[in-house]
Amino acid sequence: MRISSARQPSFRSLVQSQPLVVLGNQRIPELISSPITPSPTSCFGPRGACLTSDDGPLWICDTGHHRLLGWHNVPTEDQTPADWVIGQKDFTGEGRNGKIDIGPTTVNVPTGICAMGEGLAVADAWNHRVLIWHKTPQASNVPADIVLGQSDFTTGIANRGADQPGAKTMHWPYGVQYHDGKLLVCDTGNRRVLIWHKPITENGQEADCVLGQMDFATRDENAGAEPSAMSMRWPHAIVFWNDRLCVTDAGNNRILVWQGCPTESGSPANAVLGQSDTTHVDFNQAYYWPRCNTLNMPYGVTSKDDWLIVADTANSRVLAWRQNEPGMEDTDATALFGQTDFHEKGDNRWMPAVADSLCWPYGVQSIGEMLVISDSGNNRVSIWKLAI
Repeated sequence: MRISSARQPSFRSLVQSQPLVVLGNQRIPELISSPITPSPTSCFGPRGACLTSDDGPLWICDTGHHRLLGWHNVPTEDQTPADWVIGQKDFTGEGRNGKIDIGPTTVNVPTGICAMGEGLAVADAWNHRVLIWHKTPQASNVPADIVLGQSDFTTGIANRGADQPGAKTMHWPYGVQYHDGKLLVCDTGNRRVLIWHKPITENGQEADCVLGQMDFATRDENAGAEPSAMSMRWPHAIVFWNDRLCVTDAGNNRILVWQGCPTESGSPANAVLGQSDTTHVDFNQAYYWPRCNTLNMPYGVTSKDDWLIVADTANSRVLAWRQNEPGMEDTDATALFGQTDFHEKGDNRWMPAVADSLCWPYGVQSIGEMLVISDSGNNRVSIWKLAI
């Protein structure tokens, strides 16, 4: 059912009308598509980006090319060539793990990325591991210092080849976040979030706590039961919204919100966004057309002051909630980008791509007054000035 324009809720624009810069594909791409070959300026399905400060460096997970692209400073012109590459021998190389043996400079479907103190953490999803650099790389193919999910840098098997997961294993980790000395990982294929409360000092260090499952040894969807405030189906990204932990539970079409960071495994969330309660999980709350309080496979999340900003991926839009108290079931988003109103959902608004349209945005990151969007389906990363 469509909602008439007269009955649609008002909203504010999330970002300014035009991006500050577009990397990868063009601001207005050509109508005739051509093969995307690796180069210092191209991206293929980028799913994550991390601007480590207002000025840079900037690192992008160029997911489809199995590499990380780095810029020393924030680019000011569209399609600025990258300064560095990690994961391939040079800017023209491609292939999983650079078509060489897996190691501390190779990646296979890199997806999540975040600053980690003075360093960097990357969710190297299909190598079933997280790579950590103590210092943010500022050169090509700088080897990672620590690996989690595997015992060393030379192996990349899901759950280290075991039938069951453990506190030291991963299966398709897609999201990573560092906050107040804690590292959190969306161990997506194991339908859980792993938390390291203690400093990470060694390869393969075990996690201290797990969310989405009651223990480290299970990996069933929704913990083998009906959806609940504790369970997850496809966790994908993490952020802290002031003192609240937020996880995009994409498979359940919702955002789970905890008051503070849990220290006990299996802790239930305190609130949910995108659904009317913690037991319903239909995309767009079973409506074909979205609403201001619905989600369809939300993959990305970030925060800016009192705002929670969500990449509502399958609706090809970005939403933002502003809320001061928990207990947010069915709360409406009040800021929007990518669609003309809350009741539209087409990729690029069912038209050829333009600068202010989106096609399956996977990742969002807020820093200062800027929002970095990994516009995966349009093969580009754009940087915007926030309007909230």
